[in-house]
Amino acid sequence: MLFNSLDFAVFLPLVFLFYWFVVNRNLKLQNLFVAIVSYIFYGWWELEFLLLIFISTITDYFVGIRIFSTSNYLKKRVYLGLSLFVNLGMLAYFKYANFFITNFNEAFSIFGSNFNIHSLNIILPVGISFYTFQTLSYTIDIYKNKIRPTKDFIVFSAFVSFFPQLVAGPIERAKNLLPQFKVKREFRYEKAVDGLRQILWGLFKKLVIADNCAVYVNYIFENQADLSASTLLFGAVLFTFQIYGDFSGYSDIAIGTARLFGFDLMQNFAYPLFSRDIPEFWRRWHISLTTWFRDYVYIPLIKLGGRGNFYRLRNIFILFFLTGIWHGANWTFIAWGTLNAVYFIPYLIFKNKKSHKGIVAENSNFPSLKEVYNIFISFILSVLAIILFRAQTIKEAWSFYLGMVDASLFSMPYYRGIGYSRPLLILIFVFMLIEWYGRKESHALAGLSNIKFPLMRKLIYFLIILSIGVYMWAETSDFIYFQF
Repeated sequence: MLFNSLDFAVFLPLVFLFYWFVVNRNLKLQNLFVAIVSYIFYGWWELEFLLLIFISTITDYFVGIRIFSTSNYLKKRVYLGLSLFVNLGMLAYFKYANFFITNFNEAFSIFGSNFNIHSLNIILPVGISFYTFQTLSYTIDIYKNKIRPTKDFIVFSAFVSFFPQLVAGPIERAKNLLPQFKVKREFRYEKAVDGLRQILWGLFKKLVIADNCAVYVNYIFENQADLSASTLLFGAVLFTFQIYGDFSGYSDIAIGTARLFGFDLMQNFAYPLFSRDIPEFWRRWHISLTTWFRDYVYIPLIKLGGRGNFYRLRNIFILFFLTGIWHGANWTFIAWGTLNAVYFIPYLIFKNKKSHKGIVAENSNFPSLKEVYNIFISFILSVLAIILFRAQTIKEAWSFYLGMVDASLFSMPYYRGIGYSRPLLILIFVFMLIEWYGRKESHALAGLSNIKFPLMRKLIYFLIILSIGVYMWAETSDFIYFQF
């Protein structure tokens, strides 16, 4: 079920009304209801996929209890290994089996061996990477004595399958989300209204920005051989806005929807396009994933030993290799992760470890010239890397890069029909202005509450709703991160 579909527009109000007016007086019944509607939400795609979530749920429910109850260190490791085997095993099969088969065949063909192992007929379950990492963090944290397991199976089932963030995050930690299922939720008008604001902004990002950018991005990437260097750069820039609007839009809708039901999810994007360097960009982009890898991969690597830039760089490359392969079974994602790791080399050698951690122009309405320069450089580096993310093959990405190395880079972007992109460029400009104005808040529209003139606030909301109403009937696409 898509957030931007008519099905969800009917599903959400019905669930909301039933949740607050029928089952609200009984916490267990309320949690059971959340688990049931979450399974309905996910089963809307494929009923067979529900079995995978149930296997992950029941495995980690019992594994978590066994890890906590035994004092034998070896048994703890065995139980944790079982959780890793089941969850990562399913992920590896559904997401990477054909990737390994294809590359196995190609590797042996280089030496003249004619291996012809046929690819498997596998459909990738929506969101498997997200809920797998969410439930794994539960067993790992129990193993590390950071949390205690829950013995309420309904609560744990609701935690794993919670429908707002089930298929594309944020990847929640048990220590944050699980306790919220154990306490009675009270309806708060202010919280619900803020949730609606965030949903509205997420829909604007997806329907108005991302889906409109997709029209031009698809054409440019599919016809790159016939286009000028400046047009290719234009396409890469638009794809940066597309994927940001698409994924952060989903996160906003997910977080806002959760708030309607009394839950607080972690912020997943913190205005990354205003980052002043690449490390800051990765602290602000897909925060739930980057912090997951930080806590369960990067920090353990540090504890293994080794000091100095060489070991830091090694850890960075491992981290971004895993980030790349997490996104998809394709060499383009591995190359994208590797390029982002390369971006860290000058930072590790020449810059302070802390980098930029505050908000850009924190005490001003306008950035300094230095901040503008740093934001521009960070943005261009992100754009160059994102080409690998969008390309279908390494060869296609390489051709795209070569096409940009041309004197036509300094000409105006052009192809027949590009003139229709002018309204989109205006919308992107307005979009970035609102993001800039709300950069100190958890989501951009929260910043509108600081506007002193109520009429202006209402006008902005009206224009946002109007633009969504205009573009919602245009061609829409699935959220990009559903494929991960």
